[in-house]
Amino acid sequence: MPRIGAIFQPAFPPERLRSAVEAAEAGGVPELWLWEDCFQESAFATAAAALAWSERLRVGIGVSPMPLRNVAVIAMEIATIERMFPGRLLPGVGHGVQRWMAQTGSRVASPLTLMREYAPALRQLLAGDEVTTSGRYVTLDRVRLDWPPAVAPLVYAAGEGPKTLKLTGEVADGTVLTGGTTVDRAAEAVAAIAAGRTAAGREGRNEVVVYLLAAFGGGDADARAKAELTRWNMPEDQRLAAVGDASDVTELAARFFDVGVDAVVLQPTSDEPDLEGFMRHVGEVARLVAG
Repeated sequence: MPRIGAIFQPAFPPERLRSAVEAAEAGGVPELWLWEDCFQESAFATAAAALAWSERLRVGIGVSPMPLRNVAVIAMEIATIERMFPGRLLPGVGHGVQRWMAQTGSRVASPLTLMREYAPALRQLLAGDEVTTSGRYVTLDRVRLDWPPAVAPLVYAAGEGPKTLKLTGEVADGTVLTGGTTVDRAAEAVAAIAAGRTAAGREGRNEVVVYLLAAFGGGDADARAKAELTRWNMPEDQRLAAVGDASDVTELAARFFDVGVDAVVLQPTSDEPDLEGFMRHVGEVARLVAG
């Protein structure tokens, strides 16, 4: 079933999170996604807080950078939160912004190799397996979680280029597509992910999540969305945003669902003047999609 979510992006300070969570919960937003951008806010601290401040909201981490976190540590983080809030965490990992990884001394020469080693090890640990592996970047010696989740959550991996997208199909349960992904590019991504999954001999399909910039209402909404895309240095052919009322946003989201995307997660501009109101509007879109 198609899903709608919202993003709390770390352009907003951590003390804004609680009111955003409460507005999302009250407004009927099914999912709230968080980022772990350097050097802003921790993904797992904010995820745990958001889950504690809500009753039904699912919380996605989209994504935590693999080079920055040892796979055993991230498995412990995910398992702990999943056991406290069963079925409500949607964890994701990704390459990380390479400039930021270099700043922390954690940049790797081959991000693809890291993902190929990291995602399967993480999924095995969350399944409760004992894992021994010696790779280029991931080394584990008989590691097993004492408190694995009762049911392992899906592990998402972020992808943009064709090689990474195909690899997410090979090694992850779901794929996160970044903001600026057009409908046509999303269709190409869905095909690449499926090809990777088939090549790995895996049944089923990856869940595909796409981020979509959104600005609700009239007034300066269109100008804010255009300014945000300019700040991202987004190529002209990728400058896509949903602007208008809930029905306008729903219409654009439906185009992504038509090409195989499972969840469209709406991202406010970094200067959104009414973050709580944004969450309420996302709830309206979620109801239209569900209905």
